[in-house]
Formats: sequence, structure tokens, C-alpha cells
Amino acid sequence: MARTIGSHGPRTMEAIRKAGLKLIYEHGFEAMSLRQLAAEVGIQVGSLYNHISTKQDLLFDLIRAHMDELFSQFDTAMAVVADKGPEERLRAFVAFHVTYHIVRKREVFIGASELRSLEPNHYEEIVTLRRLYERHLIAILDEGEKAGLFHCGDARVAAYGILAMLTGVCTWFRPHGRLTKEQVIAIYSQQVLGGLMGPRAP
Repeated sequence: MARTIGSHGPRTMEAIRKAGLKLIYEHGFEAMSLRQLAAEVGIQVGSLYNHISTKQDLLFDLIRAHMDELFSQFDTAMAVVADKGPEERLRAFVAFHVTYHIVRKREVFIGASELRSLEPNHYEEIVTLRRLYERHLIAILDEGEKAGLFHCGDARVAAYGILAMLTGVCTWFRPHGRLTKEQVIAIYSQQVLGGLMGPRAP
């Protein structure tokens, strides 16, 4: 295949990331070959090594970029409600998490399904970031329980349950489906808040 016009430097690296994201999402990390990747970008296989050292490094780069973007957007969204109480912050968390996981469906899928494919040092770095994100939700739940607003039982377990439910949106939501993103956020918010603020379980 002919070399892509202007295929050098940052432009080519961005094309490699986009192609890698597409191919890993469609075929899985193990099944994707560097030959496929090069063909998708429009460069020779050998030219890939001017931009990535290994296929593993590309996977880590994609997942790390996903986590960086997650935190960047999260910080922006939560800054708006930084001075609000735990109920408002939890609503904002639900809205952010659902929105991000709808918009970044491929990144989220790869970040979850291909975590097992990372080498140990890369795996630990990503897991550490995931735990940091989880702790933000746990902190909101802890604060709400201490204020008598939430009945979590165990904030960590409640956080894991909430995250599992919200994250599932990326597997079934369709942009032109029966429900809009806003309707889904409203339903999930009602379920999360209703469960936490309803009568305490016996």
C-alpha cells in the first residue's frame, strides 16, 4: 500500500492510535497484527517502528490515554459541583460516567476487556488509576452516609455496584435507539439515588 501523504511525526502517530483503537475493538488485541495495523494506516510495517516499539506499547498508550482523558473530563465535570452536597455530586458523577461511557465506547471497552493483555508493570499502573477513580465515588458515598443521606451498608461495595451498573451502558446504548442519553441518565440517577436514600435495609 502506498505511503500515507504526510505520514510522519505526530500525524502518523495519531493515525496509528485511531487505527489501533478500531482494530483492537473489532478483532481483539491478540488477533490484531502489525501488518493489519500498517495496512489500516497506509504505511509499511517497518515504518510502524518509527512510532511504536511493540504492539504492547500501543495497547498501553491507548488505555493510558483513555484514563488521562477520563480524569480530565471528570475533573471538569465535578468542578461545577465542588461546593455542593453529596447528593448533587453523586448526580453529577452519574451523569458524567454515563455520558463518557456512551461517547467513548471503544476506549472503555478496550480499557476493560484488554486490561488482562497488559504486561505486569503496565497493568499495575492502569489498575492504580482505576482505583483512584473509584475512590472519588467512594468518598461521595462516605460523605453522604455520614450526613445521614445515604444508606450504603458498605461504601466500597456500593461503589462497585453502582459502577458496574453505569458502565454497562456502553454495551447496550444506541445513539438512535428508543431512549436518549438524557433519559438514560435520569433513569440511572433515580435508581442510584433511590436505592441509597430509600429506607434502610433491615
